[in-house]
Amino acid sequence: MTFATLAVVVVAGIAGPLLALPRRWHLPVMLGELAAGLALGSTGTGYLDAADPTFSFLGQIGFALVMFVAGSHVPVRSRELRSALRPSVLRVAVTAALAVLVALALNVLFHTGHVGIYAVLMASSSAALILPTVQSLGLSGDAVLASLPQVALADAACIVALPLVIDPRHAVRAGLGSVAVLTVAGLVFLLLRQAEHSGWRRRLHRVSEDRRFALELRFSLAVLFGLAALAAALKVSVLLAGFSLGLAVAAVGSPRRLTRQLFAITEGLFGPVFFVWLGASLDVRGLGHNSHFVVVGILLGLGAALAHLSGRLFGQPAALALLTSAQLGVPVAAVTIGTQLRVLADGEASAMLLGALITIAVSVGGAAVYSRRGPDSVGTSQDSAGLTSPGGRPP
Repeated sequence: MTFATLAVVVVAGIAGPLLALPRRWHLPVMLGELAAGLALGSTGTGYLDAADPTFSFLGQIGFALVMFVAGSHVPVRSRELRSALRPSVLRVAVTAALAVLVALALNVLFHTGHVGIYAVLMASSSAALILPTVQSLGLSGDAVLASLPQVALADAACIVALPLVIDPRHAVRAGLGSVAVLTVAGLVFLLLRQAEHSGWRRRLHRVSEDRRFALELRFSLAVLFGLAALAAALKVSVLLAGFSLGLAVAAVGSPRRLTRQLFAITEGLFGPVFFVWLGASLDVRGLGHNSHFVVVGILLGLGAALAHLSGRLFGQPAALALLTSAQLGVPVAAVTIGTQLRVLADGEASAMLLGALITIAVSVGGAAVYSRRGPDSVGTSQDSAGLTSPGGRPP
């Protein structure tokens, strides 16, 4: 990767704000970035090579940062959020059960033998997409806040479950790796809480602000990348590392200065690079050679939307239920792992990605519909759904 290529990637990322600029369209910023990646990557012109080691690594940094910032903006200390935890668990459980039924039906129709993989895909919710969408559209209110634990729980559970269903031979290793990452994130939370109670964090903040050292940002990035390194060594997605660390920071309380700094480096560079890289890595042209997998992809996307609509049974607005159906990290991880292990049929990886793209379209549509409900459903970018950030979306 060269500076010229990086410049193209950054310019391509500007498609996100440009597409989201007309407020009447109600589109999240990341949608334009994904579209630019699709146009310049393997699906489009092929100018951007998502397999380039440098580009891929920058994308992984962006992924970790996007999830870190997304996790840090979840109001875990909110009493309303904690009270929504139990119904969120029920919604996730019912969604997963319906996803299994749809996966069984797909297996009967197409004999793929991948009931577990398809069920995990359809049950997942992408915090990397949904939380930025909530933030960029300024969605607010109790119903939105009550949906956040569902997204976090489904995302984390499916991230942990995916290696178990796609590579059962190494299920124990994958499970232990996830436990190790979550344990380290828990230890970081305890250290941060102790630093807050002892006053050490405030002293560090004063020195950093007075001398312009950005020490809090440096320490945060060091811990993030260290946890991501642990996740990579244990064959666990950096998504889990970033999101769990973000939750740990949110539980203690992130200083506004650190929030602004993280927002700047994520939104200004690494977030757009990640979404452009992700779009460039999606190859939906492969479906042209396996037409029956086009149907599989469409049914995966619609099946995910149907499974998540079960939230209506618990009083969740249909538009928000559709919003929670977006998939991102789990399908990409499934395609990556499945391709490496050669457990997917020709065209099946493209079908999974097509299903993910359909869920993104459904999710964006649900968010747009909900945002038009009036002032009770839309707040400012600072207070939407209880999330706080200096701009239009956390990542």
